[in-house]
Amino acid sequence: MDEGFIRRRITQLRLEKGVSEYRMSTDLGHSKGYIQSITSGRALPSMTEFLYLCDYFGVTPGEFFAGEAPHSLVRARISRGLGDLEEEDLALVAALVEKLGARRAEG
Repeated sequence: MDEGFIRRRITQLRLEKGVSEYRMSTDLGHSKGYIQSITSGRALPSMTEFLYLCDYFGVTPGEFFAGEAPHSLVRARISRGLGDLEEEDLALVAALVEKLGARRAEG
């Protein structure tokens, strides 16, 4: 893992969240140029700040680093949501996934 990944990932998550570097910096309680200094390569967040960034984006550290895989955040959200479902609802979700998989195989 290189430092560039961390910078790119922060930028990706920030854009997905729809906030500016300035807004994100101030939301996190820093000077207006804090995030810009990270994404430009002048600084890296401390471990504590990294955890705050994960919280800000609503991802776990594992999800942050799994971002290299396509759709990993969506899959993580689905996985978390499945834990709250009753067995009957899980069966419906399984049937939907199977149906979508079959449709994709046909197409």
